[in-house]
Amino acid sequence: MAKPRPLSPHLQVYRPQLTSVMSIMHRASGAVLATGSLLLTIWLAALAAGADIFGSVAALLQHPLGQFVLFGYSLALVYHGFNGIRHLAWDLRLGLEVKQVYQSGYLVLVLTALVTGALWLAVL
Repeated sequence: MAKPRPLSPHLQVYRPQLTSVMSIMHRASGAVLATGSLLLTIWLAALAAGADIFGSVAALLQHPLGQFVLFGYSLALVYHGFNGIRHLAWDLRLGLEVKQVYQSGYLVLVLTALVTGALWLAVL
């Protein structure tokens, strides 16, 4: 009988790398954006429904938990956008060398932090 071996590389075997973590986060941010679009739909429906309902929804979004959700949504939006541009460059066969992949990865992370921070500073 053959030794039981894992069918594929296991997460406990490999050390996380920037490229793998960013790939996972790109997928996760896409899921956050899909889910967060429901919030945008609710906000738009409340806006169309009138001042009373919109006031209730706006009050929920002003709560610290609502602000946390909005921050997460904006962070996912900015990250997914910048990382999507990175993926489009790869589709054009640009930046595929290992050094360039890591440079663009760090650039995406820095730009995400700067743009999200600037957005929230402008809103507050």
